[in-house]
Amino acid sequence: MKSRNLLLFASMILVALLATPFCLAAQEQTGENEPKERKNDPPRYRFIDLGTLGGPNSSSFFGDVRSVTNQGTVMGQSDTSIPDPNFPNFNPYIAPDPFIQHTFRWQNGVLTDLGALPGTNSSVVGWINDRGMAVGSSTNSSIDPLTGWPTEIAVLWSNGQILNLGTLGGNESQADAINERGQIVGIATNAVPDQFPSPLGFGLPGFGTQQRAFLWENGVMRDLGTLGGPDAVALLLNERGEVSGLSYTTSTPNSSGSPTVDPFFWEHGKMLDLGGFGGTFGSANWLNNRGQVVGFSFLTGDSTVHPFLWSEAEGMRDLGTLGGTFGIANWVNEKGEVVGVASNQSEMQLAFLWKNGVMTNLGTQDGDPCSTAVNINSRSQIVGSSNNCQSESGHAFLWQDGHMIDLSSFVPLGSGLTLDIAFFINDRGDILGVGTLPNGDIHDVLLIPCDDDHPGVEGCESADTPTKTIPKNAVAPRAQAQTTAAETDVNLTPSEIKDRVRVLLAHRRFRGWPPQ
Repeated sequence: MKSRNLLLFASMILVALLATPFCLAAQEQTGENEPKERKNDPPRYRFIDLGTLGGPNSSSFFGDVRSVTNQGTVMGQSDTSIPDPNFPNFNPYIAPDPFIQHTFRWQNGVLTDLGALPGTNSSVVGWINDRGMAVGSSTNSSIDPLTGWPTEIAVLWSNGQILNLGTLGGNESQADAINERGQIVGIATNAVPDQFPSPLGFGLPGFGTQQRAFLWENGVMRDLGTLGGPDAVALLLNERGEVSGLSYTTSTPNSSGSPTVDPFFWEHGKMLDLGGFGGTFGSANWLNNRGQVVGFSFLTGDSTVHPFLWSEAEGMRDLGTLGGTFGIANWVNEKGEVVGVASNQSEMQLAFLWKNGVMTNLGTQDGDPCSTAVNINSRSQIVGSSNNCQSESGHAFLWQDGHMIDLSSFVPLGSGLTLDIAFFINDRGDILGVGTLPNGDIHDVLLIPCDDDHPGVEGCESADTPTKTIPKNAVAPRAQAQTTAAETDVNLTPSEIKDRVRVLLAHRRFRGWPPQ
């Protein structure tokens, strides 16, 4: 399906039916100076392969989405065994997939098919609230005459039903976020002709008519306007009803051939331009309930990007880097702690935690030269991937209390699965991640802590399995890096910098996996 919900989402999918749960304890390699409680109380998790709806793969989207409730319910999408009648007719936002895909809910060990709009249609889901209401999009058995692609419509799943949210007068729409009040935001087309590409950037095409940010509430879809250009997209929504996304700031193309794009913040009927660092593109990646927005902005000349933290009181703040030229902020928790990826003096891209004005290098695992922090919860637990710098696919990690833990330690021996990335951790500590089987099939996996916050979890008696920890400032030796000096950011052209950003964001905004 489209824009941030579907580029190559078909390849990020899971293969097996519900697997036997495992709970493995991790014995960290501790040093004499580490806290005593970490030696005596290593983390332990129940490992669950979430299964499929009859097809080869399944997945949950990640990035600027919420896929797991604080009660441990997971939403995602899976291949069914039904052939897709439109295959290989697909749009540039997605990869071809021969199967119909449906939204699923996983809860207490049960995988439920939530279906799609009537007909032989596919659906995807991007966000679930703690009331169990979820939003996404579904095809509707028609072809968009302006694009030639299967038409997608924004939908809401609630109380076992699927509701068509409609459009703003055009052919297509997509729901991106929902809060506990039942307010929904997303993208919808109107009937005004528009030849500009999507404001989501990186050459993604438009829909032939304007695409606008919308707020849906009590059955009514409202156009939130733009920052002065023809198009805008709403990606994020908090519990105060504040919205963030991207918008063209003018209808005049810049040197890139498209109008400049800035992130926005919408509240009380007014859309505020968050600004930027002098380049032609900026993106909002997360919005917390305090009204803080994080993301990235290109610098003057579009030569590189820096991470930002924005608040209405302080405006846009450049969070800097780890000594290099490059950085992206992926998430901010309710305490204002920011995580993301930034380059060091050798231009290796490394996971960071920004807190109280200080950016900390979280390190890497097993000699990997690079890493990325994707998500942080209210307990300051961080998840992400330690990798080879070419993609965020690598070794999934949990970082807490100054230590990076290899989550692959909790994968049952003999499963054949490689746990590539952990991309969401809720406030209870439940971790959602992605793994790959030797045949290339993608698995959605859930790790549930065996602790006092999860009483009665079955399968928490398995034997211990070793895991590794790395001090919070450890960095893989330069000699072990798999990226050469000629490939580092400092030597890349502006167009190559944009390609690097596309790699880092493709599977987040456009749901591509693995990053291309």
